[in-house]
Parts: sequence; structure tokens; C-alpha cells
Amino acid sequence: EVQLVESGGGLVQPGGSLRLSCEASGFTFSNSVMTWVRQDPGKGPEWVSTIGADGVFRHYADSVKGRFTASRDNAKNTLYLQMNRLIPEVAAVYYCSNGVGVPDFFAGQGTQVTVSS
Repeated sequence: EVQLVESGGGLVQPGGSLRLSCEASGFTFSNSVMTWVRQDPGKGPEWVSTIGADGVFRHYADSVKGRFTASRDNAKNTLYLQMNRLIPEVAAVYYCSNGVGVPDFFAGQGTQVTVSS
């Protein structure tokens, strides 16, 4: 059974930083492309970033390019999203998923990111 546990969200002031984590189990993480997706209440999910299995390939939505960096530690089965220079528009619940694109459902509970002064 695929299990994904997101953490690291919280309340941060504009211009601040957060690092999200996603601990994975139930599948071969080191062989899996991983994706970050976010969802604002009342809106559909939005793709944020995809990272290849070896961490070399990384692709970002235009809205986060230059602010967010995805990385992974395959020895720890953990995916990360470093979020810098945060602005209110990026506030949402962030989810990770195994695979490419927006999944049909989220395996984890997500982690809330709030950007406010």
C-alpha cells in the first residue's frame, strides 16, 4: 500500500521560507518519479513540480520557477520541496504523489502552507 506523509507546512510571513517533506513507503521510492501538487480550497489541484527518480530531472510550474526547489533523498525515501521568497498566492495544501502529473486522488493528508503577515 502506497503511503505518503507530508509535513513541514505552516504559517510564514511573505518573503519567508519553508521546506516541505514527504516520507514515502509501500513502493520502490528510488525508482519512482515524484510530483508535488497543491490545492486551494474551492479550486482544483495544481501541479507544482516533478522530479525524476535520480533527482537529476526537475520540472517546475512557471508560477514557482525560481522560488521552489524539489529534491529527494532516496536513502531516506523522502522527497523535499524548498520554498523560498514566499508570497500569499502560493498558499495551499501541498501533496506529494508518486508518478507524473496530478493524481486522481491523494494518498497523504497534505500539509498546509499559509503565507500572511
